[in-house]
Amino acid sequence: MTLVEQIQSRFFAKKSDSLFDTSLVYCVLLLVGIGFVMVNSASMPVSERIYNNPYHITTRHCMFLGMSFILFWFSTSIPMTWWKRFNMPLLFVGLGLLILVLIVGREVNGSKRWIPIGPVGLQAAEVAKLCFFSYIAGYLVRKREEVQENIKGFTKPMIVFAVYAFLILMQPDLGTVLVMFVTTVGLLFLAGAKVWQFLALIMTGAGLVTLLIIFEPYRMARVVSFLEPWDDPFGKGYQLVQSLMAYSRGGWFGQGLGNSVQKLQYLPEAHNDFIFAVIGEELGFIGVVSILLVIGTLVYRAFNIGQKALKAGKEYEGYLALAIGIWIAFQSVVNVGASAGLLPTKGLTLPFVSYGGSSLMVMTIAIGVLLRIDFEVNMATRQATGGRKK
Repeated sequence: MTLVEQIQSRFFAKKSDSLFDTSLVYCVLLLVGIGFVMVNSASMPVSERIYNNPYHITTRHCMFLGMSFILFWFSTSIPMTWWKRFNMPLLFVGLGLLILVLIVGREVNGSKRWIPIGPVGLQAAEVAKLCFFSYIAGYLVRKREEVQENIKGFTKPMIVFAVYAFLILMQPDLGTVLVMFVTTVGLLFLAGAKVWQFLALIMTGAGLVTLLIIFEPYRMARVVSFLEPWDDPFGKGYQLVQSLMAYSRGGWFGQGLGNSVQKLQYLPEAHNDFIFAVIGEELGFIGVVSILLVIGTLVYRAFNIGQKALKAGKEYEGYLALAIGIWIAFQSVVNVGASAGLLPTKGLTLPFVSYGGSSLMVMTIAIGVLLRIDFEVNMATRQATGGRKK
């Protein structure tokens, strides 16, 4: 029985009878449902103004959701041996996309991040992230002892990361680079890299990010507006000020679904990067905490799947699952932190909630891979123990 058939036949079965993590599926469905409702609510004013149709962005979001479910089906159907076998070719696929976007990419708000494909655009960096994490998982399987014993094994993947980072910064997109850096460092640490190597890499990364901020005026402006947004509430600090006002109006239970004031042309990117501020205004503190708990549960289940795979001797699958967990966790922290004024704005979507076709589709593929890993580990465990206990 395939994983897709398992999902269809056992979705409401007892957890002990299922060959996949039903809690993970519930979390993703909850986030996707919340995302659909909130994208519709937050995007209506801007859709009416730009497209003269309040449901234009919602319609496109529905199209991306349909494509995501198809990709989810494919990703759950592909055995993990395929990912393991082709992790090196996938690395070059990601590299090729990052080069291609610099040549033929569509420029939006000063950034060349999208490869035009008919009526939609493919964000190359989103695909590149998944390709790169697949490569890192494969590298740790092949060179785990080298990573643990000497600096050479530790620096090789960082050289590959540096190439990716350079191409992504050419777009420019510092946020994606930070997500990849944190995920890579986290995986190397979990694989047994020495603590001094880990700390040295963190300090080096922090130093390079600081230099990138200092020598790029628009990044420096973001940091300044993050530190003192009220010094220029109608200029550099405008977006953060409007976001904080949205949170302040939310209170405990919010203003009610659809009743946000800040989304009415005050808060830029209300349906995208700052959708969590609209959630805070409409659903309040209770709604915000509830969504964070769902995201936290999703990340915990991803880590649990990774640990289970490692214990079962499936190292590639384990490292890839852990990478996906770190990726979702860090990107969520950055998105929420930026909208709440805890971190500088980085232009990262909130997984499964924000509007954004490429992010939604790639994240859905990642969840499909997680479920496939859990399915194969559970199948192998049951076969090794002679099947289900009576």
